[in-house]
Amino acid sequence: MAKVLMKGTEAIAEAAVQAGCRYFYGYPITPQNEIPEYMSARLPQVGGVFLQCESEVASINALMGGAATGYRVMTTSSSPGISLMAEGMSYIAMGELPCVIVNVMRAGPGLGGILPAQGDYFQATRNAGHGDYRMLVLAPDNLQEAVDLVQDGFDLSQKYRTPVMVLADGFMGQMMEAVEIKTREVAAPESNAEWALGWRKERGGQRTIIYNLKLNPEDLEERVTHLQQKYLKIREDEQRFERYRVDDAELVIAAYGTTSRMARTAIDRLREEGLKVGLIRPITLWPYPVKGFQNLPASVKMLLDVEMSSEFQMLDDVKIATECRLPVETFGRWGGFTPSVHEIEDRCRELLGKK
Repeated sequence: MAKVLMKGTEAIAEAAVQAGCRYFYGYPITPQNEIPEYMSARLPQVGGVFLQCESEVASINALMGGAATGYRVMTTSSSPGISLMAEGMSYIAMGELPCVIVNVMRAGPGLGGILPAQGDYFQATRNAGHGDYRMLVLAPDNLQEAVDLVQDGFDLSQKYRTPVMVLADGFMGQMMEAVEIKTREVAAPESNAEWALGWRKERGGQRTIIYNLKLNPEDLEERVTHLQQKYLKIREDEQRFERYRVDDAELVIAAYGTTSRMARTAIDRLREEGLKVGLIRPITLWPYPVKGFQNLPASVKMLLDVEMSSEFQMLDDVKIATECRLPVETFGRWGGFTPSVHEIEDRCRELLGKK
């Protein structure tokens, strides 16, 4: 497929189709409504099924049922909708069911607004649901990466039998960019016959059972220990990050998603002034890419955490990743405002004593 100009939400939807997603369950909420709208038209064309549920609670539980069959399945929503899905996410993780969940974030707590924000970092990385589980979280900063990460998300969810969240914001969902969406080579659903419901014939008549509750303490401890071992492997093998102009930097910005785009432009402009500024961009928010913060050059004097969150929700992860060896300052906008390039430049000049 050649490059085409697409809206973010529609590119995410087509990427899912090309990655083998054949079942979608959802309930409308802005600013991601174009995803279910697109899937409702597109999935029947490839032999798939679109189901509009009566609520987000119904959507996540339908997703659980679809994932249990071994097919590639997805749901999408936005902040308050993700909150309503939280209980189901915990059950999906306990059942070790692969699926992709896309959150196009809203701004602010409560109902919030549909403008860009990053206030769901805690919700995504510390788990919206209950109990001892984790969820892979991927954060693209442009539409081509959103396409690629959605497709990677399906592969990762199948590889580890775990839910994967793609975290975007209203800016990314609504902007248009040229993207190339390749068809992902995927194994047939029957390849999951070892564990998935159905496929009894493929298993030689053997039943399979998927558990998402274990009431006996010994059984529960054994299952949670198994999950923890899986999460340790994900932490070791799946950290993703980008380092940009860090090699001689005195100040390093930590930013993810849309915010990192403004930071990168600010860095290029500051470099023209002779100011040595770089960027570390986490692509996986969980596992947090601590490897990206290791072996920083001796020139780095401090970091600047830039977010669209009033609570600077990523700040603690930056401090943990640097083992608190360097000071970490903050700058952000929230409520639907994005940090401008000029504002980031001014904050950097201030920290470098050039203002």
